[in-house]
Amino acid sequence: MGRLPHLLIGAGLVCSTFLVAGVDYFEEQLPSTMNPLYARTMVDRRSHELVFDRMFYRSAITNELRSRVVSKFQILEGGKKIKVTLKEGIKWHDGKPLTPEDVCFTVDALLNTSNPSNESKDFREAIAGCEADEKESTATISFRKIYHNPRERIAFHIMPKHKFSSSTISPEDEFALRPVGTGPMKGSKGRREVSFTAVPNAHHRPSISGAQLKEGGDPFVQIRTLINAGVHGVISVAPPLRPEVAASDDVALKSYDLRSWWFIAINTTKGPLAKKQIRQAIDLTLDRSELRELTIGVDADDPNPPCEFISGPFVQSSPYYNRQVKVHERSDRAKAASLMEQAGAQKQAGRWTVAGAPVNLRLGMNAPLDGEARDLLNQIGNQLQAGGYDRQVYKVTADDWNRKVVAGQQKDFDLLIGKWSFGLVEYVNPLFHTRGGGKGALNIFDYSNPEVDKLLARFDAARTDTEARDAYHELHAKLADDLPYIFLWKLDTKSAWRNEIRNNTIAPYYYFTEFDGWTQE
Repeated sequence: MGRLPHLLIGAGLVCSTFLVAGVDYFEEQLPSTMNPLYARTMVDRRSHELVFDRMFYRSAITNELRSRVVSKFQILEGGKKIKVTLKEGIKWHDGKPLTPEDVCFTVDALLNTSNPSNESKDFREAIAGCEADEKESTATISFRKIYHNPRERIAFHIMPKHKFSSSTISPEDEFALRPVGTGPMKGSKGRREVSFTAVPNAHHRPSISGAQLKEGGDPFVQIRTLINAGVHGVISVAPPLRPEVAASDDVALKSYDLRSWWFIAINTTKGPLAKKQIRQAIDLTLDRSELRELTIGVDADDPNPPCEFISGPFVQSSPYYNRQVKVHERSDRAKAASLMEQAGAQKQAGRWTVAGAPVNLRLGMNAPLDGEARDLLNQIGNQLQAGGYDRQVYKVTADDWNRKVVAGQQKDFDLLIGKWSFGLVEYVNPLFHTRGGGKGALNIFDYSNPEVDKLLARFDAARTDTEARDAYHELHAKLADDLPYIFLWKLDTKSAWRNEIRNNTIAPYYYFTEFDGWTQE
């Protein structure tokens, strides 16, 4: 299909125009950067998947580990090192050849602590260094410990050494706007959109000539624009708008497994919340079924609801999910009251008090989540208030969440509602390990429990899938009891694409991993 009618919406005007062949799609926002070293959001990661190749990835069809850039690999020293041989003929978008030096340069940049990169933290915990052999076209990556599946630990996007003067890279470098990769598309970020142009290569043969990422704005406007053929796709369709999309003959809903789960982090170091019984009482005060119905629009009798409850830090499809730990779907106010009394709390005029002072909870939420679960912040606040707790609610901007909350710099809150997403490795150690010594980098409220740390160490020491699974099953049970988080649900993410876009296999988490196979009529 050569041209597509297009709607431009802005300043109160709607006018029609036409675009040359290519794919237009709405994201929730523009990427914060086109440099994968500084990825902070899922929009960033999806965009980077079009421009760069990762060392290893999982097939969206078979889930097996693959690589487009590695012709063969050898695991050395029982998993302490991995030696990869690069495929011949792969070029960067500017025509330079991909070399082992690029692989080792990327490792150096990830390990360079002068680079303020949150994306590097997991790699820094795992990788020790890299040695390149240009003559053999190999790179040998060494790890800080033995891994039973080391390929999972090097799923980083490869960056071009020749575009930088050193491995110390500024987030403001020009590369963040106009990157050079080896992926199927060359990208360029502007003020209002990101443009992608197909670049054939020895390992990529994209069928679609280009793409344009546009900032979505109002979700309703996004869907109307899609149905009216103004864009080809919308990455995330809010649950209340899905029936309208499903009713269209020209648009199809597509499942997108974000490998994410929602939580309420609890400040276990602050006031009454330091007592486990009070944390457990708050958990039992919340009615997840009611929250899901009020905020996502789920019918209680729906046999396939768009979100599934969880009782621990994994989605139910994960091998690490412990199915022996049951979910509290409904509130149990009587048991919650008993736990509060065991903790020394008293109820006065319908309000819980500890040592004569009301239990007052400051509750915050990552603001963009309101678009997926409408009014969740207020609904949780209402349930807490009905359960006898004083509360104040606040929305936290996406920027403050990424810069402060994730870094553990928002200690004035008692509860924070957020969402975690996982890529190739479901590695939750940084969320729950005691912060310090390079560990616990994502520990929001500096939670610390020696028993939890031991379980996390067991996972790190695992040499088989079974040992890793057993450690995380025990972790799941321990966290469900100790409750540094109240675990809520996995929300089923849906994308929408016009029928002109065919064979559009959507990969979990990274989305565009199989983009070469997408076609456009």
